[in-house]
Amino acid sequence: MTTPRAPRLLPWSGPEGKPCYLITDDNGGPVSRLADTTEVTQLGMGADLLAHAHDLLPRAPHGELRYLAERLTEALADALRVAESRGRRLSDLRQVD
Repeated sequence: MTTPRAPRLLPWSGPEGKPCYLITDDNGGPVSRLADTTEVTQLGMGADLLAHAHDLLPRAPHGELRYLAERLTEALADALRVAESRGRRLSDLRQVD
C-alpha cells in the first residue's frame, strides 16, 4: 500500500472561488494530466499577454489599458497559483527523500 501524497492545489477555483485540491496516490491520473495541461496553457497565455502588453503600453488608450490591466491581473493570479502548487509538490518530494 502506498502512502497518499499531500493534496495538490489545482489551477482552477471552485464555483464560489475557493481553491480546489486533488487527493491521489497516483501522479498520472486524468485529473492530474488535465491540471498539468491547464497550468501550461495558463502560463503560455500569461507570457503572450505580457508580450502584447509590452507592445501596447506606449500608445494604449485608457479603455484598452483597463482591459489589459484586468487580463494581466488574471494571468498573474493564475501564475501565482501554479507557482504555489508546484512549490508545494517540490517540498513534498524533498520530504520523501
